[in-house]
Amino acid sequence: MEYLVTMATHVPDGISEAAVEDMRAREAARARELATEGHVLRLWRPPLLPGEWRTLGLFDAADRAGLESVLLSMPLRVWRTDEVVPLAPHSNDPGPQTEGASSSHTQDGGSEFFTTFTITVPPETARSVVDATEGSEADRARELAKQGKLRRLWVLPGEGRALGLWRASDDGEMQTILDSLPLRVWSDLETIRLAPHPSDPGLALP
Repeated sequence: MEYLVTMATHVPDGISEAAVEDMRAREAARARELATEGHVLRLWRPPLLPGEWRTLGLFDAADRAGLESVLLSMPLRVWRTDEVVPLAPHSNDPGPQTEGASSSHTQDGGSEFFTTFTITVPPETARSVVDATEGSEADRARELAKQGKLRRLWVLPGEGRALGLWRASDDGEMQTILDSLPLRVWSDLETIRLAPHPSDPGLALP
């Protein structure tokens, strides 16, 4: 099962810069090990305030207990709080293989984005209209996946909620992509631009 983990690190007062750098190095080494084991799938930096230390991670584990064991094995956990969100499969998800479908993150010059969708269908909408719109959404998702724009799609906890991972050249292209989705008319969106993380396993993709 896949999980999105928001990891917020707070270095205690009195810790030397050398100790922090040593911790960073051990964390990076452990992240590489966990990536090799298939537990760490991706890592990103979200938008940060000055002095803030946060990481978003896509993890894979058999269950919540297994994930907790993985997180506990990471050196920074002693300074960190983790917020875990379970991710369920989405019928329009292109699948993990899409991660390598286009050029690597450092080669194509684009950025990755997370978009949280909350879809609310007006109660008076006919079932036939809903079915047709969802079918068009699935077709558009396949097109965007083939173009390398839609990377992953998951179902989030809560009714009508989903999380998309996208790649676009800039904020403008990202907005154009979202506006092209048939379900956009019924969706509230929250989009964040992701920055590369130095320990991201995805950086090594061809």
